[in-house]
Amino acid sequence: MGLFKRAEETESAGQTVEQDDLRVLLPQGEDMIEQLGRAHMSWGLGSADRWDLDQTTGTITWTFPDKTATAPAQILGSFSRGSGSWLWAWANQSILPDMSRDARLFRDWAEANGHPALAQPRMEVDETAASTLVALAVRVTEATGYYRGPGGNSAVIITFGPVTLTATDGSVSTFNVSVG
Repeated sequence: MGLFKRAEETESAGQTVEQDDLRVLLPQGEDMIEQLGRAHMSWGLGSADRWDLDQTTGTITWTFPDKTATAPAQILGSFSRGSGSWLWAWANQSILPDMSRDARLFRDWAEANGHPALAQPRMEVDETAASTLVALAVRVTEATGYYRGPGGNSAVIITFGPVTLTATDGSVSTFNVSVG
């Protein structure tokens, strides 16, 4: 993947630090995604009958036979297998600006830390490179939840906060996870 080429080829002291940053942040992000996935599976993430995202309220909802789960959400971006491309949420005109705060936070971090290739609006990437972008963004934004919204030939990547679980009997509980 050419996105990390500059960091790998640099020789100046300042740019070597940037390379080390990515070498540290990527495994941390991959670790976070694994930890978040395991933690959120305890309430059913990945097994819902359906999911919905309301951009006007900034809420993601998962529906199960015995409960619903809701959480404040952000859209990082989307990956299209068909076109082999990643599109950051802040560059997607169909996404409301309030829904792309995490994506803008990552873009600003990438630009401020000498990684302009990571802040391009649209990138030609394969699934592995898209996963790398997501892992870095989850780590940099310190997301406490991560969801890959299934779709036909594309997937939307969503980060989310504390989950409110509402059972069919009306009882409510909150699930929050902290990793890092």
